Amino acid sequence: MQNEIRMELIRRNDPNALSLVLESRVIYYAVKRMMDFVLALGLLILLSPLMFITALIVFISSPGPIFFKQERVGAKRQFHGGRSYWKRENFQCYKFRTMKINADSSIHQAYIKALIENNEEQMNALQGTPTQPRKLVNDPRIIPGGKYLRKFSLDELPQLWNVVRGDMSLIGPRPAIPYEVEMYKPWHLRRLEAQPGITGLQQVVARCTTEFDRQVEFDVEYIKNQSLWLDLTIMVKTPLAILSAKGAF
Repeated sequence: MQNEIRMELIRRNDPNALSLVLESRVIYYAVKRMMDFVLALGLLILLSPLMFITALIVFISSPGPIFFKQERVGAKRQFHGGRSYWKRENFQCYKFRTMKINADSSIHQAYIKALIENNEEQMNALQGTPTQPRKLVNDPRIIPGGKYLRKFSLDELPQLWNVVRGDMSLIGPRPAIPYEVEMYKPWHLRRLEAQPGITGLQQVVARCTTEFDRQVEFDVEYIKNQSLWLDLTIMVKTPLAILSAKGAF
């Protein structure tokens, strides 16, 4: 009941509410960007041996390109008339390749549509069996070894370069695929009012275990309550969530 009330409050929220909150966060965004750059660059160096091993796994599993880039929907802060706002801006997101080369995205598009509509019957049909996670687990496009790279989020490590470039932040809503955004309900677009991140509140709390509306609620909750303390809390919890593999598939 509480979740339904919270969801309804987010749906009815004044569309200018988040914009007003942004005005008080100038220092926060500056410090966040500096922290993102320093930490992401440091992690790229520190994790380079792990990234080499991951690249080797990809190559052995499926000879071909090691890296995969995909257009994602991001956002960048813009200023107009003395006020700031988030402008939607697509970018190339980098990952270790976990799918067959030139994989057809139609099955994923169909699953995302069913997920957003909370059509459990269609989700189960696409999975081939009833499943609890809200993610396309039985995906025929995945290469051998790719499932484990995804389970422990190793495929996401190249996105540290996206953070260094300024496309993404370490903490924020996960970047959506354009065809996913086209299926959003109007209130879902609220999750695009922040720079996308490698990890976020939803990832450390629920990962793939909740319906899509609840996932968006977590993202909007984060956007409303952004602070360095919240970012640091999520950073600390992320390795624990990854190592436990709870809710990951």
